[in-house]
Amino acid sequence: MALNCGIIGLTNTGKTTIFNCMSNTKAEASNYAFSATKSNIGMVEVPDPRLDALDALIHSEKVIPALLEIVDLPGLAKGASQGEGVGNKFLADIQLMDTLIHVLRCFEDENLAHVEGSIDPLRDKDIVDFELQVRDLDLVSRKILRVEKLIRAGDKEAKKALDVLLKYKEHFENFGNARELDLSDDDKKHVNDLQLLTAKPVIYVCNVDEKSALTGNTYTKAVTDALANENAEVLIIAGALEAEIAELEDPEDREVFLADAMLEEPGVNKLIRAAYKTLNLQSFFTVGVKEVRAWTIRKGMTAPQASGVIHSDLERGFIRAEVMKYEDFIHYKTEQGVKDAGKFKVEGKNYIVGDGDILHIRFNV
Repeated sequence: MALNCGIIGLTNTGKTTIFNCMSNTKAEASNYAFSATKSNIGMVEVPDPRLDALDALIHSEKVIPALLEIVDLPGLAKGASQGEGVGNKFLADIQLMDTLIHVLRCFEDENLAHVEGSIDPLRDKDIVDFELQVRDLDLVSRKILRVEKLIRAGDKEAKKALDVLLKYKEHFENFGNARELDLSDDDKKHVNDLQLLTAKPVIYVCNVDEKSALTGNTYTKAVTDALANENAEVLIIAGALEAEIAELEDPEDREVFLADAMLEEPGVNKLIRAAYKTLNLQSFFTVGVKEVRAWTIRKGMTAPQASGVIHSDLERGFIRAEVMKYEDFIHYKTEQGVKDAGKFKVEGKNYIVGDGDILHIRFNV
């Protein structure tokens, strides 16, 4: 699945630290503003305890989790829409993202200067929002000029598009984000080609110090209170603490470290799952002695579409899908046990794959 998440935020908020905790690609973190001039790209394994439960029954040679692409974008600066910092390059990169992880600095550190001179996550959020809104306003204004030419040429459909574009223009001029504008899907299709930055779903990460990892602090409370009506997910993660956890290769050492920090699991695990959910993704499984594997699909995909994620030949020559529900397989412990219980299903081309389905695809090409 060619879907990704972009980590955004002002410079020196801890974006790259969190990226390194999540990704198999390590990027250099710096105390200097605007030290990063290009995006870092990494693949993230999606934590899923169901894989371990399946492997405990199958004893396969390897376990392969689902993967998600994460992009650490250069830190933003006030005036980015006018080219400040890495400006236009940063904003162009955001357009390529499917969802955004907005890191807000909610910690004090005298050794890490804040580009605005003080800690205020809500001000930082407004700065980033404003730069994205300016970019979106420019995109919409340019399209308005193109649509007006079509209207003058007698294009009747263009009038409807213009009405919608003017609503977006007014919304941006009043410092609104596109995702907050209440319009029908039919209306929104008129801006789909623009890939509006403020239309993308956002997960907010409050990056805190270690002592605030469990309960948050006054900064995180201000953020959660301000975003209460936005229907946005807000996570509290101690980036520096997560970096220490990520450096531990031994699973037992990690468990001890987590216990000492009174954490049930690394905070980035919650972030990865939240990103997966926000992207409207789910997993199905294939199981065998050679591998137990999670495959990523969009919710609502049919069995042939899901099989195409494994290999295009499977979708092209799809005959049927043999389906077991994850819960049934765990309960009855074997495929034969599932069959004996009458829970083994054979599904055709219209079957909508469920989260956690165990599939075996029959095909012929």
